[in-house]
Amino acid sequence: MPKARLIYNPTSGHYPVTKSVVDILKVLEDAGFEASSFQTTVEVDSAKNEATRAAKAGFDLIVSAGGDGTLDQVINGIAPLVTRPKVAVIPAGTANDFARALNIPRNNFKEAAEVILKGQTQKLDIGRAYSSTNSQYFVNNAGGGHVTEVTYAPTWQQKSIFGYSAYLLNAIKLLAGLQSRKMRLTYDTGVYEGETVLFLLGLTNSIGGFEKILPIPEFSDGNFGLLIVKPTQLNRLFRLIKLAVKNRQHLTDDDVIFVKTKTLEVELLDQNSHGNDVNIDGEKGTAFPLSFENLTQHIEFYVNF
Repeated sequence: MPKARLIYNPTSGHYPVTKSVVDILKVLEDAGFEASSFQTTVEVDSAKNEATRAAKAGFDLIVSAGGDGTLDQVINGIAPLVTRPKVAVIPAGTANDFARALNIPRNNFKEAAEVILKGQTQKLDIGRAYSSTNSQYFVNNAGGGHVTEVTYAPTWQQKSIFGYSAYLLNAIKLLAGLQSRKMRLTYDTGVYEGETVLFLLGLTNSIGGFEKILPIPEFSDGNFGLLIVKPTQLNRLFRLIKLAVKNRQHLTDDDVIFVKTKTLEVELLDQNSHGNDVNIDGEKGTAFPLSFENLTQHIEFYVNF
């Protein structure tokens, strides 16, 4: 009998998944799995370490029940391995970007688990961000620039109280203090060097809950969608936002570059720049300079397309 390991975060989102663990395990058993569970702890990399252990122990499926951060740990736990289990996602966080992209129900944990009963899976691309000293995997997006702070600026208290509105509140606040950085971005078909408000490297089209910043993805074509926003006046930035809402019309604007690419190298050219400006799946990532590569169809996920 195939084995499934449920890895769940008891503190994610408004409605803790803890009360639904029995229901989720029952769904896994109905799907033909020998099912067990693991509750994450406050220890660093708790979910990541358990995902690695379960994969090496021969589990066929890992179910990530939590927010995007929990899923990020699960992916980083199994992505480096030669033999990787399938992954299912039960969204229990605030933005739940990846679950949105896979059309997984976000308001009912049991219904999200029941997607597994359909047996519909697909091998999806994931990304790897790496430098000379560090490597990190991601399933949704990576980015740099002041605006990317919108996805990780809300504190967990704000997320708990305001939910999705916490992201909107921070977006408004950050727009008022918009800054640009001088960067060199080298992608498959060219190079952009100059002031940059924001770059986004997407595997899906959902970023902090916003679903129209990038085109609808192909998921398994071996490419990222790369969006570069050049410096512009505040009123033109608001115009870009309006165009994005209108069926992604911002992608052809003169202040925007959009291309597909399998790789990206990013260098920060500001002489006095320091610190960490990289956002990977909604969390602060490693510092520049940084390279990215698309790992084509690297992990098989349960989807609901």
